[in-house]
Amino acid sequence: MQTSPKKCSFAQKQSEHQYNMYRNITHNLENWKNSSNRKPLILLGARQVGKTWIMQDFGKRHYESVAYVNCDENPLAKTMFEEDYSIPRILLVVQAITGVTVLPGKTLIIFDEIQEAPRGLHCLKYFYENAQEYHVMAAGSLLGVAIGHKESFPVGKVNMLRLYPMNFEEFLLALGEKQLYEILQQGDKKILGIMKPKYINLLRQYYFVGGMPEVVLSYAENKNLKEVRALQKDIIESYRRDISKHATNSEAVRINQVLDSIPSQLTKENKKFIYGVIKEGARAAQFELAIQWLIDAGIVYKVPRVSTLKLPLKAYEDLGAFKLFLLDCGLFGQMADAPAAQTIASNHAFTEYKGAFTEQYVHQQLTSMEINTYYWSNEKSSGEIDFVIQSNGRVIPIEVKAEENVRSKSMSEYIKKYPELQLKGLRISMKDFVDQGWMENIPLYAIKI
Repeated sequence: MQTSPKKCSFAQKQSEHQYNMYRNITHNLENWKNSSNRKPLILLGARQVGKTWIMQDFGKRHYESVAYVNCDENPLAKTMFEEDYSIPRILLVVQAITGVTVLPGKTLIIFDEIQEAPRGLHCLKYFYENAQEYHVMAAGSLLGVAIGHKESFPVGKVNMLRLYPMNFEEFLLALGEKQLYEILQQGDKKILGIMKPKYINLLRQYYFVGGMPEVVLSYAENKNLKEVRALQKDIIESYRRDISKHATNSEAVRINQVLDSIPSQLTKENKKFIYGVIKEGARAAQFELAIQWLIDAGIVYKVPRVSTLKLPLKAYEDLGAFKLFLLDCGLFGQMADAPAAQTIASNHAFTEYKGAFTEQYVHQQLTSMEINTYYWSNEKSSGEIDFVIQSNGRVIPIEVKAEENVRSKSMSEYIKKYPELQLKGLRISMKDFVDQGWMENIPLYAIKI
């Protein structure tokens, strides 16, 4: 079985090649660095979404030096917070491990895999209270699990950001399509329409490759589709190793069962998560903790049902009904064993799998914009609105269509039934930009909210 390179070699590969692995989060990191009330920064995100690389790359570009400490790989780092929370002592340990003299404001301190160091998270509180002049970042592939289950968390003493897989725009840059990226940024609908065939071709590629940085870099370098699938498989296997390492045997079985069920859950006509798909007779009580583990690890995202389309959506959440999406459409394709011929070489990815690929993709783009997603369904009929969001003080129902031949029956009926809500729908499909008054259509390759 082909295995992916280790983190350090991945970062080295990115520095050796001229592909633009720009991440949108860089702007947020710059704001953090320049903030007058800067706190230690915790970077959340699933394994292999690029946390280590973005921290190191940002450090190299914005600081005189970087003191990088991996709290999982270095035995001394694993115990550095156990004795006490003395910042001078900890800084000496950092210097001993890295060989870097830490200078206030000039050195970026990185604690990677900080959840593997007992009391490491809690120590960030003392950097904020007693040594705010030092710039500190921390990350970990299972940091969300640690925060949710066992670690003492420094509430109010840290800043937090989340890193996602690369979205479609970042993918374009990575493939050297800077002009197409800039056209998307400008939003000129006429030019976007002219360039539509190119965008659709690249969107097919994105469906197959997805946004995991290591996979994107490999594809940008050599366009080897077998290597893409091998790397994606290795990422899924790394998730399974984390599950085995950090969960009990019985918990690990349930977590893997939930993970394995997601492709079949999303390819059903009714995409509401059904416990019986995991195994016959399964009940919520058996799998709630397993689902939460995957959510905390950043591997899946939960999209709750809402009973009505009113502000605030959170108030109308149905706790008993939800959908689960994987973090990345490329990983979804690998788990679904979707052939390259159905994605790269044709439109089958858009039309097959009951729209699952397209919904997975749209959810991924919305999530990368930090937009919370819900969905609506009618308990008495088959009516369903794929996603519901709130933005700029209004509720937006969203229909997702994989083709140009579209009908938004459920959304149309809901908007007509409740005129007092003054809703305007959004349809995301292969059609060009069009505004019909009650609903606006935007192309799949140009999602903007």
